[in-house]
Amino acid sequence: MIGVILAAGMAKRLRPLTDEKPKCLLEVGGKTLLQRTVDAMISAGVKELVVVTGYRAEMIREFLTVNYQLSIINYIDNPDYEHNNNIFSLWLAMQKLHGQEVLLMDSDILCDPEAVRRVARKTNPALAMQQHELGEEEMKIVVDEAGRITEISKTCSPADAIGESVGIEKMTPAYTEAIYQELRKMIIDEGLIDIFYERAFERLIPQGHTFEVVDTTDLFSYELDTPEDLEKASAALPKELY
Repeated sequence: MIGVILAAGMAKRLRPLTDEKPKCLLEVGGKTLLQRTVDAMISAGVKELVVVTGYRAEMIREFLTVNYQLSIINYIDNPDYEHNNNIFSLWLAMQKLHGQEVLLMDSDILCDPEAVRRVARKTNPALAMQQHELGEEEMKIVVDEAGRITEISKTCSPADAIGESVGIEKMTPAYTEAIYQELRKMIIDEGLIDIFYERAFERLIPQGHTFEVVDTTDLFSYELDTPEDLEKASAALPKELY
């Protein structure tokens, strides 16, 4: 299983904290978000990492080189990160990894590593979900009566959603092949470079490709969008995650 970490974004809402460093190198509880992500992936069985970088890429490379001795860490550069969204970073990764088993994470997730392991243990495509009060900002998940995902977006009604996608996805070889083909259409044919990658997930649903929802509500998770979020997360972080 190959771990893919998307770390190209500028995190403008976290300025001035991200004026000189990428969001993933901000610290919570004495560890950077990137360290927590890599450690969680290793604990879930990942032996190889692919990191998509953009903003302050050299800082990310230096951090990983100094702190990790993984046999293989590959980097993919997103040179136009200022003008595209995470769907383009995923497209860059899938060009290399389609047809392989992948564990996908954004680089700025603050969560209990057990959430990552719980998703990684699934044999089918799977994603982590947290149940809590939802608003307009969250990446929301809607399911049908059988529990199958029918929608995953920020624009769906909070009243219809069962929870928020945490940003941890397990993809089987069949799924990575399917999403590669869909991303090719979206990026090359339609020019959809400035949207969230979850739109590709939605477009695969009618084609028979979807995710099993893994409930991680019992585990710590915190979304970090503003400096205030960072302060609150530091205060709320359980002692066992320091």
